[in-house]
Amino acid sequence: MPKNITLILLQNYLGMFIYLKRVFLHQCPRCGQGNLFTHKWYQLGHVNSLKDQCEVCGQRTHLEPGFYHGTGYVSYALTVGLSIISFVSFYLITGITIRDPHIFYWLLGNTVALVLMQPWLMRLSRSLWLSWFFHDDDKYHTQAQSSNSKI
Repeated sequence: MPKNITLILLQNYLGMFIYLKRVFLHQCPRCGQGNLFTHKWYQLGHVNSLKDQCEVCGQRTHLEPGFYHGTGYVSYALTVGLSIISFVSFYLITGITIRDPHIFYWLLGNTVALVLMQPWLMRLSRSLWLSWFFHDDDKYHTQAQSSNSKI
């Protein structure tokens, strides 16, 4: 494989790793240094409380009213994906099928796991949603920064 193709592949993998790190650690999608949320995930009363903007680069987190309504679909996809993975794992480990009455052990364990993971999944869906759409805010962000500096 030529050197330039290898370098391109390494850059792509590094970019993907940085993106996933920012999403899973709930960091600003622009600078990767500021935290998106005001409180820890286990403070259930404030689990979805986002900062108005990144304290490092100023990236807005509320791009428009109702912006985060789509995170319900992302959260749903994450929970369905985790349920499928847990079912396949349960099937491969135990060999129990859907017709076996012991499938309710998986159902109970999966339900408990998803309920316990829900605060983290809600935050993850918000981090993903913002990371998918923040680049549309770049031109408005630079205009707002320049207009604020003139004031």
